[in-house]
Amino acid sequence: MSELRDLLGELTDDVDAVLLFAPSRSVYEECEGGDAPVVVVDAENDVGADNYVELPLEFTDIETRIRFALEGAREAGYVEETDEVVCALGAFGGDIDTVVRVRAGQFTQSGIYDLFVNSRAEPAVVRDVLDVAIELGKKGQKGKPVGALFGVGDAGKVMNKSRPLSYNPFEKSHVHVGDPIVNVMLKEFSRLDGAFVISDSGKIVSAYRYLEPSAEGVDIPKGLGARHMAAGAVTRDTNAVAVVLSESDGMVRAFKGGELVLELDPEEY
Repeated sequence: MSELRDLLGELTDDVDAVLLFAPSRSVYEECEGGDAPVVVVDAENDVGADNYVELPLEFTDIETRIRFALEGAREAGYVEETDEVVCALGAFGGDIDTVVRVRAGQFTQSGIYDLFVNSRAEPAVVRDVLDVAIELGKKGQKGKPVGALFGVGDAGKVMNKSRPLSYNPFEKSHVHVGDPIVNVMLKEFSRLDGAFVISDSGKIVSAYRYLEPSAEGVDIPKGLGARHMAAGAVTRDTNAVAVVLSESDGMVRAFKGGELVLELDPEEY
């Protein structure tokens, strides 16, 4: 047992910061009294922490969760690239059961955090669109896999770089993504061709849009098709982000600035 205590001690000794994922108030208060500064990572700052990184999605994959938190902590100036950081999180349930020690600069900045925090669209809107894409990826349409493309933010420019494929069912409406009824409509319309265009605030501007930006110079991973190429191109030429559900492999991907910045498996959520 003493060897185990020594091992755990090595994990936590001389760290520069502690990242607590969704801690209870008692755990937060206990850790806050330690030598290293504490950064809380959660969907809401329920414990009133001074140092806080918002976690807009669960990110059930531990590496992705830690990567997002480290990017947020570095962006906010809570940790430096060379800092040694302990991450305490719940990998198998609600309580903290896993401790990981990493160097803050171990991961290159992927753009995951930037996707939510520095996009023109409100972070909650990006999250809501991802939720729709993830749910659609899980269930498909009538049991069959479907693809979908959502342009999120900078809607005026996206509309200027696209053309209608059919009538726009949202032309005179004022509905927003995130409303359960609206989300059902999005899932239903997704079985038809074309992209959805969503404003910074989440208003659904249009469906059935054919994106027309030039794909020249856009570099996407091999195996991804026209829908992903259009997503990369439109986010390079505008300040929008794009969320794509792939019909072929069922993955949800997000693009920003012409680059792939996030890849999710809906079955993990």
